[in-house]
Amino acid sequence: MKLNLLPENPEGQEAGRFPSWLHRSLPAGGQIFKTNEIVDKYKLNTVCEEAKCPNRLECYTKKTATFLALGKECTRNCGFCDIDFSKAPKAPEADEPERIALSVKELGLKHAVITMVARDDLPDKGASHMAAIVRAIRAINPGATVELLTSDFSGDLEALDIVLREKPEIFNHNIETVRALSPRIRHKAEYDRTLSILRHAKTSNLPIFVKSGIMLGLGETQLQVEETIRDLHTAGCDIITLGQYLQASHVKLRVKSFIPPAQFKSYEDYGHSIGVPHMYAGPFVRSSYNANLFAPIN
Repeated sequence: MKLNLLPENPEGQEAGRFPSWLHRSLPAGGQIFKTNEIVDKYKLNTVCEEAKCPNRLECYTKKTATFLALGKECTRNCGFCDIDFSKAPKAPEADEPERIALSVKELGLKHAVITMVARDDLPDKGASHMAAIVRAIRAINPGATVELLTSDFSGDLEALDIVLREKPEIFNHNIETVRALSPRIRHKAEYDRTLSILRHAKTSNLPIFVKSGIMLGLGETQLQVEETIRDLHTAGCDIITLGQYLQASHVKLRVKSFIPPAQFKSYEDYGHSIGVPHMYAGPFVRSSYNANLFAPIN
C-alpha cells in the first residue's frame, strides 16, 4: 500500500500531481502502537505529531521519537510550522525532564533527541529546563547520547550557555531557509542571529557536533542554497540536513516547488566539496530524522 504523506494538498494541486518520490509505503509492524503507548504513558509531546512530520510512522516503527519539550504551544508563529501558537503558554512542567528520561529508557534509545517550542515568555527562554532534561536523561540512561534542537533563545548567549554547559553530544539549531526568504518564513528568528548561535556553540568546544537544517521548496534558488551551506560551514556546522518543505495545513506557506532527489544529491556533494563533514539531504530528510546516524556512540 502506498501512502501520500503530504498532510493536506497545497491549494490548487491534485494528489496525482505530486511527484513519485513523495509517495512512500506504509511501514509494517506493531511497534508504531508501542511507541505511541510509551509516549502517552508519560504524557509527553513529540514534534513528530505536533508538526505533522511525514516520517512519524517510520520512526515510531523503529521505537524512536523526537520529544517536544516545554509544552506544545510556541510563542512564535512561523509560516511553515504547524505547532500551535500562544503568547502565554502554560508554565513548564517540573517533572517533564524525568518523564522524558524514563521514556528514553523504556524505548531503549541509545541516542535521545529533544527539541523545544520557542519560549520567549520565560526569563531564560527555557534554557534551564532543557538543561534539566539532559541531566535527567544521563542520570537514568547512562551511556545514552543526547541531541538538543533548540530555539535561538532570542539571541541570549547566556541562556545558550546554560544548555551548552551540559555538553550535549549534538547541538542543533535550524536556519530553516535562505537569507532572502528568512524574514517571510521565520517569525522573529533572524538569519544572522542563527549563524551567531551556531558559531558560539562551535567555539565553546562543548558539544561534539554542531548541526543545522534547511527546508527546500519555498522559492529559493540553487545559488542561495549553496550560499546558505557555505554560511553554515563558516559558522562551524559539522552536520547539515536538507529536506523538502511540505505544507502542513491550508493556512501555512504553500510549496513553491518539489525538489528532485538528484538535486538534493547535488547539494550534498556541494557541501562535501567545501569541507562540510556530514551532509544529509533528501526529500524526506528532517533535522532529527535518523539522527542516530551521526551520534558519536562508541
